[in-house]
Amino acid sequence: MSTSTATSRARDLLGVSALTNASLTTWLHGLPGVDHVGADARAAALSTRSIKTTSKAWAIDTAISMIDLTTLEGADTEGKVRSLCAKAITPDPLDPTTPHVAAVCVYNDMVGVAKDALKGTDINVAAVATAFPSGRASLPVKVADTKDAVDAGADEIDMVIDRGAFLSGRYRQVFDEIVATKEACGQAHLKVILETGELVTYDNVRRASWLAMLAGADFIKTSTGKIQPAATLPVTLIMLEAVRDWREQTGEMIGVKPAGGIRTTKDAVKFLVTVNEIAGDDWLTPQWFRFGASSLLTDLQLQRQKLATGAYSGPDYVTID
Repeated sequence: MSTSTATSRARDLLGVSALTNASLTTWLHGLPGVDHVGADARAAALSTRSIKTTSKAWAIDTAISMIDLTTLEGADTEGKVRSLCAKAITPDPLDPTTPHVAAVCVYNDMVGVAKDALKGTDINVAAVATAFPSGRASLPVKVADTKDAVDAGADEIDMVIDRGAFLSGRYRQVFDEIVATKEACGQAHLKVILETGELVTYDNVRRASWLAMLAGADFIKTSTGKIQPAATLPVTLIMLEAVRDWREQTGEMIGVKPAGGIRTTKDAVKFLVTVNEIAGDDWLTPQWFRFGASSLLTDLQLQRQKLATGAYSGPDYVTID
């Protein structure tokens, strides 16, 4: 989406003749406020839902298929990335019915390695860009970072917004940076990381979600995984409400990706229940919902083996990331 197209669409949605920081501020601050206590209570209630064995089996396989298996460490090596890709393709070598994950997420310089390791599969390669995780760089640097990842073969780009600009009320700057990054993505999908742990309030999470969608995000993502709190259930609930309402207003579906701190099958099931209850079952596919995780896959495997055999396998029966 070009800058002019994105700006024109945003003007139409906002009902303004000029897209300025003032018009964005008025519109974003005119969104309904989030009932903080109500959001926490709704998330807590949804997290108590229990599911039957057959539904749990479906939930485990669905969660596996939604994982962006991730390694974003300064100590990452080519061998570690190739090992992660092998696990992404065949999570359980003893059970070929185990689904593969949705994507492998790495830094730019490992995109080519991951792309080669995943050759012949339909697993995507995602790259973090735009000065991840801080987002503190000039726009030309962020665009170059994105193009570098796309040129290396990335199918998806996970960008971070400038939280300093957002919290200072410079919404047009954030909008323009998302639009420019989206344009640099070409055919790659764009996930916009809000870093909700730094946004302070639930109202800001709602505003940032709508701002990202206005600017052309294909996905909105909670966190980098480097800041706490990361992917909480209430924050994800608010983002799911945003994409639901966006579809009602525009007819377009936007994906949601909670990332960071989701480590157990129990956690994953809570998120899937919330997706179903808040956005609807249309979002219960890897095309529209992802988990940014590394250790989650291990626990899902153990729980899957438990359902199949009636007993927990020891840790030696699953590969460790």
